[in-house]
Amino acid sequence: MRLHTLEVTAFGPFADEVTVDFDALSEAGLFLLSGATGAGKTSVLDAVCFALYGDVPGDRGAAKRLRSDHAEPGLAPRVCLEATLAGRRFRIARAPAWERPKRRGTGTTVQQASVTLIERVDGEWVPLTSRMDEAGHLVTGLLGMTLTQFCQVAMLPQGRFQAFLRARSEERHALLQRLFRTGRFEQMERWLRDHRLALRHQSREQHDRIAHLLQRFGEAADVAFPAEWDLHDLQGVAPAISPWLDTVAGDADASQLEATARAERAAATEAAIAEALAAGRALARSQARRLAAVRDLEALEAEAETQAERRERLEAASRAATLAPLFDLSDRATEEAAVAARDAAAVSGHLATCLDCEPSTIDIAEAERHRRQALETGARGRALLPRRDRCHAVRREVEALDDRRETLVARLDAARCDLAGLPGRISDLRAAHATAQVACETLPATELELTTIERRRSARAEVQRLTSVLAEVGAAHRQAVDTLHSHTASWLDLREQRLTGMAAEIAGQLAVGACCPVCGSAEHPHKAAAGPGATDAVAERAAHKEVETAKAVEHAHANRVREVSSQLAVYREVAGSTDDDLAAAAAAVAARVAALRADAAALDARAAAVAAAEAEREHADASLRKLDADLLALDHTRSGFLQEEADALAAIDAELAGTGHDDLDELLRQSDRVALLAAAAADAQRADTRARETLDGHRSMLRDALAAHGLADPGEARACLLDDEELADLTGHIERHVEALATARGVVGDAESLAAAEQPAPDVDRLAEAWHLASADAGRAKSRHDRDRRRVERLASLGADLATALTGWSPMRDQLEVATTLSSFVDGKSADNRLQMRLSAYVLSYRLSQVVAAANDRLRRMSDQRYSLEHTGQRGAGETRGGLSLLVRDDWSGDTRDPATLSGGETFVVSLALALGLADVIAHEAGGADLDTLFVDEGFGSLDADTLDDVMDTLDALRDGGRVVGVVSHVAEMRDRIPTQLRVIKARSGSRVEAGRG
Repeated sequence: MRLHTLEVTAFGPFADEVTVDFDALSEAGLFLLSGATGAGKTSVLDAVCFALYGDVPGDRGAAKRLRSDHAEPGLAPRVCLEATLAGRRFRIARAPAWERPKRRGTGTTVQQASVTLIERVDGEWVPLTSRMDEAGHLVTGLLGMTLTQFCQVAMLPQGRFQAFLRARSEERHALLQRLFRTGRFEQMERWLRDHRLALRHQSREQHDRIAHLLQRFGEAADVAFPAEWDLHDLQGVAPAISPWLDTVAGDADASQLEATARAERAAATEAAIAEALAAGRALARSQARRLAAVRDLEALEAEAETQAERRERLEAASRAATLAPLFDLSDRATEEAAVAARDAAAVSGHLATCLDCEPSTIDIAEAERHRRQALETGARGRALLPRRDRCHAVRREVEALDDRRETLVARLDAARCDLAGLPGRISDLRAAHATAQVACETLPATELELTTIERRRSARAEVQRLTSVLAEVGAAHRQAVDTLHSHTASWLDLREQRLTGMAAEIAGQLAVGACCPVCGSAEHPHKAAAGPGATDAVAERAAHKEVETAKAVEHAHANRVREVSSQLAVYREVAGSTDDDLAAAAAAVAARVAALRADAAALDARAAAVAAAEAEREHADASLRKLDADLLALDHTRSGFLQEEADALAAIDAELAGTGHDDLDELLRQSDRVALLAAAAADAQRADTRARETLDGHRSMLRDALAAHGLADPGEARACLLDDEELADLTGHIERHVEALATARGVVGDAESLAAAEQPAPDVDRLAEAWHLASADAGRAKSRHDRDRRRVERLASLGADLATALTGWSPMRDQLEVATTLSSFVDGKSADNRLQMRLSAYVLSYRLSQVVAAANDRLRRMSDQRYSLEHTGQRGAGETRGGLSLLVRDDWSGDTRDPATLSGGETFVVSLALALGLADVIAHEAGGADLDTLFVDEGFGSLDADTLDDVMDTLDALRDGGRVVGVVSHVAEMRDRIPTQLRVIKARSGSRVEAGRG
C-alpha cells in the first residue's frame, strides 16, 4: 500500500478543503507530521482510515462526529484518497453521514453516508462501485487486513503499546485475538464445553431413565434391590444390573408355571361340579313342569261350558258386525240432515235481516239474484278505489306543494334582499380596489419624496457638522500659515547671518597648504574669524527643514480646508433652504407612505373581493331566476293536482247516489256482506236438500239388510255388536283356552315327562353350594395365573427397555469421560495443563513469541544491546492463568524484571519495538501485504539524545525497500532532525496543513 494524495473537506478540525501530497513527502522517505496539540495531526491519519474503511479507530469512531464544527452549514464533509493497493491505483471518495440544512423550509435532515471507488486503467479512471459493502469488501481484500489490524500495522497508535506492554494476560489476550483473528479456537473451546455439558445432560437423562426403569422393575417383580445398590449413583452398579434382572425374571417365570398348573386343576373340578348341577336342575324342572301341566289340564276341562257360551256370543257379534257400516251411515246421514237444516235456516235469516225481508221468501233462485246484484255493485265500487286513493295522494301532494311554495317564496324574498344589497357593496369594493391601484401607482413617487426629505435631513446634519469642522480646520490652517511664516522668517534671518559670516566659514574650512576658493592664494595671513552669534550650514539646514515641514503641514491643512469646503458645498446644495421643517415633512410623508403601502398590499385581496362579490351577484341573479321558474312550475303542477282531485270526487259521488250510503267503503262492505250471505244461503239450501235425500237412501238399505240376516229389530242387532276391545278380549279368551288345553295334554303325555316323574327328586341346593365353592377356587387360581402372566410380560418389557438403555448408556459414559478430560485440558483447568493455559491463549502465545522475536531485533539496536523482551508462559502476579506474560531482560545487570519498572523513555523504546514487531508479524499473517507507507504516532519527548539517535536509526531502517515512514510528533527536536515536514496549523476558524522543509 502506498498513499499518493489525500483531500479532506469539512472533516475533523479542517473546515475548508485541505490537500496532502504524500508523493512529495515520500521523496525523502521519512517525513514529520507536526503541529500544536489539538491541531489535527491524528485527524490526518483518521482521514486515511476513513477513506479506506469508512470508519476511524478508537473512541473517535464511536463518537460518530466526523464533520467539522467550523465548516459552513451547507458544506458537505468529504475525504478523497488516491492510493496504490496490491499494485492497482484507486481513488476512494467517502462522505460520512451528517445533518444538512433542509432545501425547503427550516431545520436539518440526515444526509446518509456515501462512497465512490474508481480505478485507473490504461490512463483512464473507471468506476467500480458506489455501494458501501462492496467497497469495504474490496479494500479489505486488497489490503488483507481489518481496520484494527491496519491501525496496528500501518499506524502505530499513540500510547497504545505502552498499555499493551504493561497489560495483564487477559487484556493482552483480547487485543491479540482481535489482531490475529483466533476466534475459531475460542469457538472450539466453547464447542468442547457445550459438547461436554450436552453429553453430561444426556448421560444424566439416561441415568435417570435407567433408575426409573429399575424402580418400575422392582415394583413389578415385588422384590427389593440389593443393599449395596444406590439408585442415585449407578456408575458402579451398571455391570451387576443385567444378572440381577435375569434372576428376577427366572423367578417370575417359575411362579407363572406353578400358577398355570393350579388354575388348570381348579377349572377341571369346577367344570365337573357344574355339569352335575346342570343335570340336577334339568330333572327338577321336568318334574315341576309335569306337575303343573296336570293341574292346568284339570282346570281347563272344568271351563268347557263357559267356552261354549263365548263361542255363541262371538258368532252373534260376527253377524251383527256386517250391519255395523249401515248403522253408521244411517246415524251420520241423520246428523248431517239436521245440521244442514239448521245452517240453511240460520243463513237465510241473516240474509233476510240484511235485505230487510221475510226469511220464507228467500229460496235458492232469490239468493242467487241478490248475490249477483251485490257482486256488480262491489265491482263498480272497487273500480273507483284507485281514483279515491289517487285523490288522497293528490291531496298530500297539494299540501306538500303548498309547504314547498311557502319555502320558495321565503327563499325568493331572501334572495331579492341579498341581491338588493350587492350593488352597493360591489361599489364600495370597487372604490377600495381603485384606491389600492392609485396607491400602487403613487407609492414609488411618495417613497422617492420620503427618501429625498431624509437625504436633506441627513445633509442638513452634515452641514452643521462640517461647518464646525471647517471652523476647526480653518483655525488649524491659519495657525499653520502663521507657523510657516514664522519659520520662514527665522530661516531667512539665519541665512542672512550665514551670508554675513561666510568669510569666516570659508576660512574655517581652509586646510594648511590649500588654496583659497575665493582668491586662489595658498597663503592665508589674516583669516576671517566668526563673530559672536554666528551661524553655520547645519543651523541653516535645520531651519530650512522646519520651513519645509511647516509648508507640508500648511499644505495638508489647506487640502483639508478645501476638502471640507467642497463637502460642505455639496451637502448645502442637497440640504436646500434652511427654512423648511424637514422633520414634520418627513413624518407626514412617512405616514402617507405607510398608508399607501397598506393600500398597495391589499390590492390583490381587494381585487379578489371585487371578483367574489361580482360572482356572488351573478350567482344571486341566477338563483333568483331559478326560484321564479320553480315557483311558476309549482303553481302549474298544483292546479293540475286540484283538477284531478275534483274529477275523482265527482265520479265517487255519482256512484254513491241512490244507494243510501255516503261513503264508498261502507257501500263496499255492504255489497260484500250481501254477496257472501246470498252465496252461503244458496249453498246451505242445496246442502239441506242433498242431506234429506241421502238419509232416505241409507234407511232403505238398512231395512233390506236386517231382513236378509233374519233380524227384524234394529235394536236387537245393535245389542249384539261388540267394540274392537271387547271382540279382541273374547277372541283371546277362546284361543288361549284352546292353546293351554293342547299344551297341558302334550306335557302330560310326553315320554320325557313320564320318565322324570318316575325318578327321585334331586338335591339342587347342595349341588349349587358345591359349585359355588369350586367356582371361587377356580377364580382365585385364574387370578393368580393372570397376575403372574402380566408380571412376566411386564418384566420382559421393562427388561428389554433396561437392556436397551444400558447398551446406549455405556458408550455415552465413555464419550462423557473423554469430553470432560479434553474440555478441562483445553480450558486450562486440568491438572495435566501445568500452565493452566487455554487453547486460544496457547495459539496467541505462539504468536506473541513471534512478535517478541521480531521486536527484539529492533530493541537491541535502539537500547544499545541492553534490553530484550522475554515471553513466559508462567502466570503473572494476580493472574489466574498464564501464557501471555511479558518480561524485560536487562543484559547489563543480567536480571529479568516487570515492564512496569522501566522509566518513561525506556518504556517508549520497548513499546515502539514491540509495536514494530507486531506490525511485522501481522503483515506476514495477512499474506505478506506490501505496506509502503507507515505512520508512527508516539511521543518522543521522553528520550535522551543518544536514545533518540538509536530510535531514529531504527526508523531510518524502516525505509529500506522504498518504504515511507511518517512520524507524528510536536517535539521541537524532531523538527530539527527531520527536514521534510507536514505542518498542521490550528486557528479559530479551523485547521489547515502546510508542507515544507524545516
